[in-house]
Amino acid sequence: MQLVVARIGRAHGIKGEVTVEVRTDEPELRLAPGAVLATDPADAGPLTVESGRVHSGRLLLRFKGVNDRNAAEALRNTLLIAEVDPEELPEGEDEYYDHQLIDLDVVTEDGTEVGRITEISHLPHQDLLIVERPDGREVMIPFVEEIVTGIDLTEQRAVVAPPPGLLDDRAEVVSPKDDRA
Repeated sequence: MQLVVARIGRAHGIKGEVTVEVRTDEPELRLAPGAVLATDPADAGPLTVESGRVHSGRLLLRFKGVNDRNAAEALRNTLLIAEVDPEELPEGEDEYYDHQLIDLDVVTEDGTEVGRITEISHLPHQDLLIVERPDGREVMIPFVEEIVTGIDLTEQRAVVAPPPGLLDDRAEVVSPKDDRA
């Protein structure tokens, strides 16, 4: 199975290094020197990682055969794709690859059907599960432990404990002013 692990950004310096936007929790494994990565667009690769380093909080990579700024700049916005065994699991106990979560049924803790996961949105502060409801509408569920209480890959389902208003329009607004008596 192929997974996008990074997107190439702008060239850095004049010797062929590029910045990368990391899209994997395991960059030390997927973007290590010697890693051979497919690309999108396909005619840009495959690319072999020659070296990598962190500079000012950004990962910089150099690829074999990319020796100057012009060649590096030509790779801008190219996606880097790693081949991953579909049975491989992430290192952490409560970590999942996107492909493991896509198409899971989503139910509440009492068994009420919510929908099916169609996409994972990776945001800077947290991930969101994009869930298609049975009526075709979409709902975004924050992928945090307090709301997504369980993932069962064997049963192909995710269990959620949604706060009021997340799945419907009946949010309860509680204000300290309501306690005046």
